[in-house]
Amino acid sequence: MATSMIPVTILTGFLGSGKTTLLKRILNEKHGMKIAVIENEFGEENIDNEILVQDSTEQIIQMSNGCICCTIRGDLARVLGDLAQQKRDGKLDFERVVIETTGLANPGPVAQTFFMDNEIADEFLLDAIITLVDAKHGNHQLDEHEVVQRQVGFADRLFITKADLVDEKELADLRHRVLHMNPKAQIRQVNFGEADIKEVFDLRGFNLNAKLEIDPDFLAEDDHDHDHDHAHDHDHGHDHADCDHDHGQCSHEGHDHGHHHHHAHHDDKIKSFVYRSDRPFDPNRLEDFLGGILQIYGERLLRYKGVLYMKGVDRKVVFQGVHQMMGSDLAAKWLPIEKKNSKMVFIGIELPQDLITDGLDACLA
Repeated sequence: MATSMIPVTILTGFLGSGKTTLLKRILNEKHGMKIAVIENEFGEENIDNEILVQDSTEQIIQMSNGCICCTIRGDLARVLGDLAQQKRDGKLDFERVVIETTGLANPGPVAQTFFMDNEIADEFLLDAIITLVDAKHGNHQLDEHEVVQRQVGFADRLFITKADLVDEKELADLRHRVLHMNPKAQIRQVNFGEADIKEVFDLRGFNLNAKLEIDPDFLAEDDHDHDHDHAHDHDHGHDHADCDHDHGQCSHEGHDHGHHHHHAHHDDKIKSFVYRSDRPFDPNRLEDFLGGILQIYGERLLRYKGVLYMKGVDRKVVFQGVHQMMGSDLAAKWLPIEKKNSKMVFIGIELPQDLITDGLDACLA
């Protein structure tokens, strides 16, 4: 991968979730970065009225702190290509790009731009999708708008905003809910856009590497259900894939299991499940099966990622994708002390979990 590739962060979240507040903060802070911001023109509040050097004739606007801002009036790929060309020609100077989507946008097609268009893929590196969720209205918005569920499902990192407006129980309910939609996104609380720059940039969420972060709470709760056989007042719908791993590895100090029993039932279309196995995959069978799954369910698969133990391969195989677009790569060698296993997470809309799990089982060597 060329070191000169320009990292891109996609900022998404429903209307009023705080995207513009966060963006203003990023653009005003003295971090010394030169950032190009691409705004969807449907933005509920344009940022340029306060902090941009006004020049309404230009599509690309120079900002007072050295950043630049442009509005999409057309195709994202064309705007990115234009920015890259101007950078090559020495007309614009920027190190990274932030794309703020409209609050009603599904981030999937934006993410796909970086895989579908070869010119874009050569110049830009999709770093991460960050989704903002409003603590006060988040549960209601998740109930009412599938696009909000999609925004959560695509995220590499979730920022919960306006947490000061709700009590601890409401906040715990919301965290629990989004965690079960997307256990691989790290969840952070941010007040008034005050996220550390390190929490926003260089997250490497789309990197093909051997790290697959799955929030331990996601698994700890599921284990908790098996161990204590409590009647939960809602159905996770994805427990059996996690049963065969070592329960001990998920326990962590200070985790209060008791508070999980008052969560309301949310029948979210977007759910996730984790698949694990200590047995190696047969590479050919797995490739055929995943190819078929992507063909049939690709549109319903939002994000998926895995670190795989393959028969006859002494290195970890990592894969991840968005919809039908999947990439895979060889990662580091398995260390002698490591327990070889496969771990995969699937996030999607009404996915047939049993069918996928059984199909993956059938691909084991």
